[in-house]
Amino acid sequence: MATTTLQSAKAWALARVQHGVIARWQLIELGFSPAAIRHRISTGRLHPVARGVYAVGRPELSRYGRWMVAVLECGGGAVLSHESAAALWGIREYARRKIEISVPSSARRQRPGIHIHRRSLAAGNFTTHHNIPVTTPVCTLIDLAARLGAEHTERAVNEADKLDLVDPEALREALDETDPRPGVRPLRKLLDHRTFTMTDSENEQRFLPIARKAGLPQPLTQQWVNGFRVDFFWPELQLIVETDGLRYHRTPAQQAKDALRDQTHAAAGFTPLRFTRAQVRYERAHVQRILRDVAARLYSRRSDRLAS
Repeated sequence: MATTTLQSAKAWALARVQHGVIARWQLIELGFSPAAIRHRISTGRLHPVARGVYAVGRPELSRYGRWMVAVLECGGGAVLSHESAAALWGIREYARRKIEISVPSSARRQRPGIHIHRRSLAAGNFTTHHNIPVTTPVCTLIDLAARLGAEHTERAVNEADKLDLVDPEALREALDETDPRPGVRPLRKLLDHRTFTMTDSENEQRFLPIARKAGLPQPLTQQWVNGFRVDFFWPELQLIVETDGLRYHRTPAQQAKDALRDQTHAAAGFTPLRFTRAQVRYERAHVQRILRDVAARLYSRRSDRLAS
């Protein structure tokens, strides 16, 4: 009796870690006999949700639970991959109907509702996230680059950077250490072309139409103000806008320099605004709204000052 209780405790503990599911082979390893498993199915403690995989306690599964089921169903060495992995990491919404799983190239498994990729992955290409075996962010981005266009790939890289999963510089270095495979070349080309910065002219081409739509006149560009070179400057409003590189998270030293610049401008009576260049590219409506609201406040302040 004590042995059975201990087995059950271990099984339920494992299921909790695995988002409410457990595999038959895991139950066998814990000491459950086939008869004991059948008994728990008949009494409603185990609910078959896939071949050799059970939900524990109740059949309803979360999204994580469904991903975990797919991994367990595909057996040893299986990991969530491609766009399913991207969704787990939070770098891309998942729009495909089938869950994508990578399994060792020697595997010969077909499962309904699962898109299986047969390939051998080195240990450095997979990990766990939310306790689910999954391809690493770098491996996932390479897989995405093999099927997505440059713009969608760049957006995924931006999201990975934003979430502190991998920064573009580290990603570019990792590509040099990665064996040739689909996705490496287009991702390297994207990073080399953009380097996640824009030239001054490219920056202006993207930002100036947004500023115009926000009701702002043509600004001065690349001016020295308060001892700092700024991207965009409206002298009549004492408004300064800086557009940082596509990195969402800058180093502590860069953040300190940015803070010093903004503080110096504010102390001199200017209004400093800072946008990432990713926002300028992908969140134009947000940038335009902020510019419009700040400009309205500054114009009102200027009118009051001239009237007094």
